[in-house]
Amino acid sequence: MSAGGFLAMGGYAAYVWPAFGLTLAVMLWNVHAARRAHERAREDALRRLPDREPGA
Repeated sequence: MSAGGFLAMGGYAAYVWPAFGLTLAVMLWNVHAARRAHERAREDALRRLPDREPGA
């Protein structure tokens, strides 16, 4: 099988490659959203902690 044949996906490339691209985009967005949510939760938790004396 040649590289061109693989990339053509047997004539289904117009359906396969956009599906791969969309899947990749959704996965990247999911990682980004999870990191953002984690950072917000961390900041909220730190705000809720009582103030401490330095070095305590």
